[in-house]
Amino acid sequence: MKIVTAEEMRRIEQECGKTGLPTTVLMENAGKAVAEEVRQNLKYIVKQHILFLIGPGNNGGDGLVAARHLHDWGAEVSLWLAAPRQNDSNLEQVKQRGIHCIEAAQDANLAEFEKVLATAHCVVDALFGTGKIRPVDGVIKQALEKVNDARHREEGLRVIAIDLPSGLDADTGAIDPAAPYADDTVTLGFPKPGLFLFPGAERVGRLTIADIGIPASLAQDINTELLTRNRVRSALPPRPLGANKGSFGKVLAVAGSNNYIGAAYLACSGAMRAGAGLVTLAVAKSLQAVLAAKLTEAIYLPLPEKEAGIIDAEAAETVGEELKQYDVLLLGCGLGQGMDVSRFVKSLLRRKSLPPMIIDADGLNILAQISRWWQNLPDETIITPHPGEMARLSGKSVEEIQSDRFGTALKAAQDWRNVVVLKGAYTVIAAPDGQLRVSPFANPGLASAGTGDVLCGAIAGLRAQGLSAFDAAALGVYLHGLAGEIVRQNFGDAGMLASDLLPALPAAIKQVKSATRQKGAICY
Repeated sequence: MKIVTAEEMRRIEQECGKTGLPTTVLMENAGKAVAEEVRQNLKYIVKQHILFLIGPGNNGGDGLVAARHLHDWGAEVSLWLAAPRQNDSNLEQVKQRGIHCIEAAQDANLAEFEKVLATAHCVVDALFGTGKIRPVDGVIKQALEKVNDARHREEGLRVIAIDLPSGLDADTGAIDPAAPYADDTVTLGFPKPGLFLFPGAERVGRLTIADIGIPASLAQDINTELLTRNRVRSALPPRPLGANKGSFGKVLAVAGSNNYIGAAYLACSGAMRAGAGLVTLAVAKSLQAVLAAKLTEAIYLPLPEKEAGIIDAEAAETVGEELKQYDVLLLGCGLGQGMDVSRFVKSLLRRKSLPPMIIDADGLNILAQISRWWQNLPDETIITPHPGEMARLSGKSVEEIQSDRFGTALKAAQDWRNVVVLKGAYTVIAAPDGQLRVSPFANPGLASAGTGDVLCGAIAGLRAQGLSAFDAAALGVYLHGLAGEIVRQNFGDAGMLASDLLPALPAAIKQVKSATRQKGAICY
């Protein structure tokens, strides 16, 4: 599912006109799709009071079409017209049905608006779409503030936004203070970047992507995509009946230290739960017995240490001798950042022949100490930084990174020739060839220690099964996010532990494989 900017959406709509899909047809399709989503959202709409806020542009036109359909299906519909609409056939059809219309210019102090809002079961925001962002002021600002106040007071009132909440910048996620907090956003044709970028993403609510009849071919040259279940299912590695453990790849994980024993457990378990055939943990020898008591399925490569639980720099030779037996090297989870560990990592990276690599956590922090560190890595190494680690690697501030997550990840991937997984709500995955994938998941339950280790392990497990670096990273992110949703559905998001994700990972894979192919509107 392509993610398109406001300018790309305008171009696509223009191309639609050239292929026999004029704006009037797209508007009719959009309005009908929105009406269907409102009906499904409310479940029972007969005599339900739905208030539409109608803006001056195409977004308002979509709202008028939706209002007409909902009226015809038995809902009680009211319209608040923020500005006059001249020679508008959709408005005429609404008036012919006797639908109650309030014109803002004739509603002094929003008295009539407040009266209608007080009896509404649902408010549909059809004020501003993907057009140029503008300050929300005047009577529109007042109306939206009243909607937000009513939503806060009235537990049953639902707010549904068409395309995106009014005041949200479609490209950047910047938000006007008056923008509504939507319970649901029905975005039209394709999702827009701002729906996945903060602070605006906080106001989107449940996201539905409505098919309005735009041919997918018109967006085929766009490299930014939202990860969907259909795409993930098509890329999952096969599991042939006659397989053996070698069929699913071998992972060597260099992880763990005396203060971060759990990181090694979580990373190795993540790789196994994602389907790797064999995982070997290379760890300081004094920690082997501790880990073996919990991580029973792994093989162990004990490493020399100078002090208990901290690997010696000379361990690079021990690891190097084993590398040719493995399909993937996972490096960094809980490794520590002391002088000996730093010397170990630098020595290991100087080896001429390295398998495909996934580097996380302390491995990334040690990389950041090396001038032009990316030149020491094989092309398409997968790195998995959170914003703080990305700041250290790039020299940018966390604020700069978070203000342009898509652009930051993409430029880094191209400059460093690595696959970059920029973690966080709506994790971004970027490839050196300019492809960008965005996770559909934002789950506060994943903001806890150790979840990143599980993710790194899952990516390594998928990479070992023969997926490309970019596909392994994208599928790992999606399955990790879906596992988080499975846990959240069972227990909620407070108190979610990284280890809760481990049994949920194979459940997520099963769910993706068994799900019916998504068609039409896609919901997140």
